[in-house]
Amino acid sequence: MEEALHDVPLFREFAGLGGWDDRLPDESTILRFRRLLEEHKPAPQILQTINELLGHKGLLLRAGTVVDATLIAAPSSTKNATGERDPEMHQSKKGNQWYFGTKAQIGVDADSGLVHTVRGTSGNVSDVVEANSLLHGEEVDAFGDAGYQGVGKRPDAKADVCWHIAMRPGKRAALDKAKPVDVLVNQLKRLNAANT
Repeated sequence: MEEALHDVPLFREFAGLGGWDDRLPDESTILRFRRLLEEHKPAPQILQTINELLGHKGLLLRAGTVVDATLIAAPSSTKNATGERDPEMHQSKKGNQWYFGTKAQIGVDADSGLVHTVRGTSGNVSDVVEANSLLHGEEVDAFGDAGYQGVGKRPDAKADVCWHIAMRPGKRAALDKAKPVDVLVNQLKRLNAANT
C-alpha cells in the first residue's frame, strides 16, 4: 500500500492525500489503521450500505456471481499486540510460489463487476472452502477459476446455483487439438479462466 501510494497518483487522490510534496503514511501507519478497522469492524457495514445504494440505483443485477481470492502478503515477521506471530497470517502456495499473509475472498456481481461480498481468511484457507459463503443467495450462476473445483459438491453448496468452474491448465493442455469439440472446450475454458 505504501508503495502504491507513492507510485500511483490516482491512489493518492482516492485516499484524499496531497501531491508529491505531502507526507504519505508509511507501512506502520497503514498497519495501525488496518488494526483499528479490524477492531471496530466497520467494513461490513460500509459494504452493505454501498450495496444497498447500488441496488436502489439498479446497478447490482444479482443474476450471477464471480468468486475469487487474492493473497494479501505480509512480512514473515508480522507480530500481533502480544508480540507473537499473528494467527491469521499463514503460508500459502500459489503456482510454484509460497506467500505469507492473509486472503481476501471476494464475491462480485457477474454483470456489473461490483463487489458484493468480502471475507478475510487466513492465507492457508482453501478458496473452495469459502466459495459458497461468497454468494448473496439470489444468483442462478456462479463462476470461479480452477481453484474452485468441486465447489458444487460441498455440503454447503446451494442446490439452485449452477457453478461454472474453469478447467485446470494441465487438463486443458491435454485436450486433443485435432478434435473440433476439444478445440471448442479449450477456447471456452480459456475464456472462463480469463474472466474470473
